[in-house]
Amino acid sequence: MTDKPLVAITGASSGIGEATAKAFAEAGHPLLLMARRKDRMEALGLAVAEIAEVDVRDRGAIAAAVQRAEARFGPVDLMFANAGVAHLADIARQPPEEWDEMIDINTKGLMNAVHAVLKPMKERSTGTIVLMSSIAGRKTYPDHTVYCGTKFFTHAVGESLREYLAPHGVRVQVISPGVIETEVLSGVNDPETLKNYRENKVKMGGGIPASHVAELILSTYQMPQNALVQEIVLTPTRQSY
Repeated sequence: MTDKPLVAITGASSGIGEATAKAFAEAGHPLLLMARRKDRMEALGLAVAEIAEVDVRDRGAIAAAVQRAEARFGPVDLMFANAGVAHLADIARQPPEEWDEMIDINTKGLMNAVHAVLKPMKERSTGTIVLMSSIAGRKTYPDHTVYCGTKFFTHAVGESLREYLAPHGVRVQVISPGVIETEVLSGVNDPETLKNYRENKVKMGGGIPASHVAELILSTYQMPQNALVQEIVLTPTRQSY
């Protein structure tokens, strides 16, 4: 059993969530892993972990998972609200159902994860909340319309939460990656958008590994509680947009 504090991650079954789980496990932290694909989380083989099949749109399921993990490992000291989907498309062609899913998962799901730990962290006057945004939360792209909206939302929430929680010693960090090697393209159903994305990715020499993002989250988390890296923006060197 480790004496390090509990780290909770949504969207832990792949990509940056999976890489972050591995990084914190190697650093000796117990984990709460939450995602819809339980088999993928179990396949990681992380011994000191509570694994919960959770849809982040279900606020009660997140709260219950946090309660179970905290009964085993103590309070959540880091909540990484990572779960998200990217249905990129020409907005005139895009089915509104894709908007609904992005809004529900990327915004409401994020807030559900925050809600599960916000009050306890404030009361303990410690803790870290990490919110997954994107370079698309800092600038817009024509075929990212609703996705950009959800990520601009994340930035606004992060800024507001940081101002609200700073007097209580709780840290709020926003992660804004560019092109990372993850399963993000699996959510792109618009053929033209998918083609353009892949061509642009080739031009910049490909994405960078999710492990780079995970390493940055870990290293900034390990700084003293009175030090905060407010935002991480990480892109391939050749990504200029």
